[in-house]
Amino acid sequence: MNPDATGLLARKRALQRALLAWYRANARPLPWRVRPTLYKTVVSELMLQQTRVKTALPCFERWMRELPGFPALAAAPETRVLKLWEGLGYYARARNLRKLARALVAMPAPPRTPGAWRELPGIGPYTAAAIASIACNHPAACVDGNVVRILSRLTADPTRHRDSSAAAKYFAPLAGALLNPRAPGDHNQAMMELGATLCTPAAPRCPACPLRAHCAAARAPGAAPENYPRLAPKQYETQTRARLWLVRATPETKTQTLLLHRSPPAARRLAGIHELPAPEHLALKANSPLLRSAPLIATQTRAITRYRITEKIYAPELTPSLERAINKTRAPLLWFPLEDIELIPLSGPHRRLIRKILGAPLTKPPEF
Repeated sequence: MNPDATGLLARKRALQRALLAWYRANARPLPWRVRPTLYKTVVSELMLQQTRVKTALPCFERWMRELPGFPALAAAPETRVLKLWEGLGYYARARNLRKLARALVAMPAPPRTPGAWRELPGIGPYTAAAIASIACNHPAACVDGNVVRILSRLTADPTRHRDSSAAAKYFAPLAGALLNPRAPGDHNQAMMELGATLCTPAAPRCPACPLRAHCAAARAPGAAPENYPRLAPKQYETQTRARLWLVRATPETKTQTLLLHRSPPAARRLAGIHELPAPEHLALKANSPLLRSAPLIATQTRAITRYRITEKIYAPELTPSLERAINKTRAPLLWFPLEDIELIPLSGPHRRLIRKILGAPLTKPPEF
């Protein structure tokens, strides 16, 4: 074991007391911490998987107004659940949350241990430990990126890790050994809070840290806590994709409708979610003359897991031949009124794209 980790364990009672006192005096009043319930904890933990707190906050508030408990969620149609989840991405989490609610309302009592929580849809090791410790006071340590960062700095551990998952596995025994068994939920939340507010990836606020006296990285000569943990640089695969902006007028209703593609139910990420169609959805090749002559009206770059994706949005003329291609395609396409576009479940990036395009002249690509 790292010598600094051995020393840390010898002082763990002092560390636990300092961490808990700081948390109880400084914790942000996040809505799932105010009058906490099992339901709030479960919903917030699934929302916070791969999502920042500031992104989850408005979605959480909206969700609680519409679906205030497990019975309401279990009874809600999937389309409503997906619509309420909009903006968080990774829609499988929303489907799993609905499945979980259905399983829980059929149980005589909710699970209390991480192992039992892991039997439910969408619950992995970290989420199981978080729910069991926060809502059920079970002594289980959570290890996420925040905890890895704190422990690597407390011990100045020089070990290099291929990725965050490997680092989490490496630090899990230390996290368990340092866990405060008298207040496991608050201890876990305090570690997450410390990592989110003070022990940040860049420019950590060491003078304000309650654990500074225990931190090997902070007291080392030429202290540079931001150099920990030692993770291999992320490798991104770049992709460029085309999307189509096709609008037509409906004379009988005097409305404009936008062509959208709905991902099939078996899709891994976006099942049932709508986006602007790609050329292949209309049986068009990427080098189609129609696409080459179409004006480019928007460009957007985003990162998803290990991919950095640039989407280019083209607005081809809706010719009779293109109309025929749309009508013949087997892809799930639909024309949706632009005035009602906020009512349909859209992926977050494409909702932003549509809003930008509608708010900008189509002759000039909007800046993102």
